[in-house]
Amino acid sequence: MRAGILVRNAAAAAILFLGLAGAADAQEQTGTISGVVTDAATGQTLESALVTLDGTETATLTNPQGRYTLSGVPAGEHTLTVSILGFETQSQQVTVGAGQTAVADFALKAGAAVIQELVVTEVARAAARVKLPFTVSRLRPYNTESYAEINENEFKTVGEAPLSTFSIDVDRASYANVRRFIQDGQRPPVDAVRIEEMINYFPYQWGDVAGEHPFAVTTEVTQAPWKREHRLVRIGLHAESIDTEDLPPGNLVFLLDVSGSMSSQDKLPLLKKAFALLVDQLREQDRVAIVVYAGAAGLVLPSTPGSEKEEILAALEKLNAGGSTAGGAGIRLAYDVARKHHIDGGNNRVILATDGDFNVGASSDEAMVKLIEKERESGTFLSVLGFGTGNLKDSKMEQIADHGNGNFAYIDGLLEARKVLVEEMGGTLLTLAKDVKLQVEFNPATVAGYRLIGYENRLLADEDFNDDTKDAGELGAGHTVTALYEVVPAGVGMPRPPVDPLRYQAQQPAEKEDAPLSRFEDELIFVKIRYKDPDGDTSKLLQHAVLDRTGTPSNDFRFATAVAGFGMLLRDSEHAGTFTLDDVVSLAEGSRGDDPRGYRGEFIRLVEASRDLKLLEMEAEEFRPDRWRR
Repeated sequence: MRAGILVRNAAAAAILFLGLAGAADAQEQTGTISGVVTDAATGQTLESALVTLDGTETATLTNPQGRYTLSGVPAGEHTLTVSILGFETQSQQVTVGAGQTAVADFALKAGAAVIQELVVTEVARAAARVKLPFTVSRLRPYNTESYAEINENEFKTVGEAPLSTFSIDVDRASYANVRRFIQDGQRPPVDAVRIEEMINYFPYQWGDVAGEHPFAVTTEVTQAPWKREHRLVRIGLHAESIDTEDLPPGNLVFLLDVSGSMSSQDKLPLLKKAFALLVDQLREQDRVAIVVYAGAAGLVLPSTPGSEKEEILAALEKLNAGGSTAGGAGIRLAYDVARKHHIDGGNNRVILATDGDFNVGASSDEAMVKLIEKERESGTFLSVLGFGTGNLKDSKMEQIADHGNGNFAYIDGLLEARKVLVEEMGGTLLTLAKDVKLQVEFNPATVAGYRLIGYENRLLADEDFNDDTKDAGELGAGHTVTALYEVVPAGVGMPRPPVDPLRYQAQQPAEKEDAPLSRFEDELIFVKIRYKDPDGDTSKLLQHAVLDRTGTPSNDFRFATAVAGFGMLLRDSEHAGTFTLDDVVSLAEGSRGDDPRGYRGEFIRLVEASRDLKLLEMEAEEFRPDRWRR
C-alpha cells in the first residue's frame, strides 16, 4: 500500500470512526472550532487536510472549500494540528469558550509531511473502542484513478460493413500499467487493458525499410488459436530506426508536475531519476528547459544546451512536491518556452510528466485539447509520461498525448524509464509520419465477417480515411505497430445472432462470388494506409493486397497472438472461447525467440503469476471515487 493513497483513505476512516467515539464523551461545557486551510504560497484552499485536536480522538477533514468545523470541544485551551501530504504540519493554540465558536485558520507551507502513522494509529484505537466488524488491515485504499470506458469490438458482416478504418496507436502505457497491478497481486481494471498497447509494447523483428516511405508493411495469415475455424490476420508497420547521434537537434521542454500528489516515491523521486537517464543522452546541439507546475507554473531552468548536463541535473534534483495542480498554466508556459527556442527542422517537443491530476485552472479535457491542438500546428509535439498510483488519470493523459501528436507511456520503475527514454528515445522523441490511418477492405468472396482486436478508442468513420483534416496517430523512429483481425471465412457461421432478412433490400450471401469480384478471388483483404510527413499537410497512400493463404506464422506473430489472448482474458472477452492462461503461456513460450532485453520472458512470468494467483477469479477493481471500499 502506497503512502499517498493511505493518507486519504485512513484520514477519511478517521472521520467516520473518531467522530462516533467523540460524541459519546461530549461534555456539557463545550464550544466549536472552525476555520479554513490554505496554501501559504498561492492562497488556494486545501481540501482533505486532516485537522486533529491534540490529546483527544477528535478529528475532521477540510471540505472542497478548505473549511472545517469541530463541534463539542471542551471549553479551555487546546492545541490544533493540521496535516496534509505535501505540506508541513502546523499547530496552533486555540481558546474555546463554552457555547462559543473559536476561529483558527491555517496557511500551510509546502513540505513533505508524513501523517499516515498518526492516522492509522488513531483509526485502530477507534476501531477497537467501537468494536467495528472488520479490522483496520482490511481497509482498501481510497482510489481516484480513472480510465476511459472501452466497449470491445464485435464481429461485423462484410455485407453491412465492408470497410474497417482506424488510427494507429504506438502508445505502450497500458502494458506497463497492467504489469503494475499484477505485480501488486491485483487484477487490473477492465478498462485499463488496451490490447493494442499491450501488443505494441514489444519489439518485433522486421526487415529493413526501403523505398520512398519511412516505414514498411508486413502481413501474415494463420488460424486463430482460440477458434480454429477462424483466421487471424496480422498487419504490421515498421518504421526505420535512427541512431541517437543522427537525430535532428532537439528543443525539449520538460513539463514536470510537482504538486502535492506527486510526493510519493513512485512519482516525483522516480521522475527525477527517469529524466536523468534522458539528460545523459543529450548532445551539444540539443536544448532543454524545465517548467514545473503546482499551485502555479514556473520556469526553473531556461533553455540550456545539452552539453550542460550538470546544470540540468542540478535543476532536476532541487525539485520538491507541494501545492495544488495548475496543469493548464503549466502547459501554456511550456509551449511559450518551446516557441521561443523553436528549431526549424528540429525536434520541438514538450514532455509532460505527471500523475494526471489536473485540478486547478484550465483543467477540463476540452480546454486542454483545444490548447494542445492549436500548438501542434506550430510544429511542437507533446509526449506524456504517467507516474504513480492511486490517482492516475490515464484517460486524460492518453487523450492529450493523442491530440498533441505525441505518445503516452507509463513509468512504473527505472527499467521502464530506461526502455522509454533511452532504448526507444528515437521513437519517443522523433516523429517520422503523422496522421497515420489504416483502412481494410474485406473481400466478400472469401470473408463472411471480421472483428478488429483492440483499437476501440482509435476507430474512424470510413470517410475519415481520405479526409486530410482528420487527426490520427503518429509513427516515431523505430516504432512498430501491429493490428490483428479475427476473420470469419466465407461459409463459416457468424458468431452472433442472425439478423432477419431485409424487406426492401436483397441480401447477398457472403459466399457468393459475383463476376466483378472473380479476379480478386484469391485475395482476403485489401489494406490501404495514409500518412503525412511530419511537417506536411497532404497525405500519401500505400496499398497492399493480402492473399487468402494461411501459412506457418512467424515467432513475432505467435507472440503477438499470445499477448492478445492474455488481454482478452483480462477483459473477460466473450470471444476468448476456451482459451486459458495455460494456452497463453504455451504459445508465448513457443514463440519467445531472441529476447535480448527479457521483455518476452517477463510477459510469460506475468501470465504465470496471474494464473498462480488466480487473478481471473478475482473481481476487477472498479475505480470509483464516490465510495469507500473494505
